[in-house]
Amino acid sequence: IRMIKKLLHTRMRVNDMEETLRFYVDVLGLTVENRKRSPRGSELVFLSVPNSDEVIEICSFPAGGKVEVPEDLVHLAFEVDDLDQMIMRFKEKGVLITDGPTVTSSGSRLCFIEAPDKYEVELIERPGR
Repeated sequence: IRMIKKLLHTRMRVNDMEETLRFYVDVLGLTVENRKRSPRGSELVFLSVPNSDEVIEICSFPAGGKVEVPEDLVHLAFEVDDLDQMIMRFKEKGVLITDGPTVTSSGSRLCFIEAPDKYEVELIERPGR
């Protein structure tokens, strides 16, 4: 029996919802699909990712205390068509590239950038795609 049908969303709690949305929408080009308040008072925004059924849930819940993400704890990885074009975009938007670009043994090129609250985002350009 297959117990899990599919992954629906990943939740990330943040300190500043508007700063976070500027990053994911303006820098990475994700789309706000839904925005609401939970019964306990959390502000929730669901972001869609091109060519993916899974969404990213951004949660602001100040009553839960300050969000402090330890280094290298978690990251999101996105495939891109042109890493060099994305790097130029990051420079225009003042986004820090924390690692890379690097070429992997499989020929993929990747880099890491820092999202608000020190979450990491990995961008991967696969060869021949």
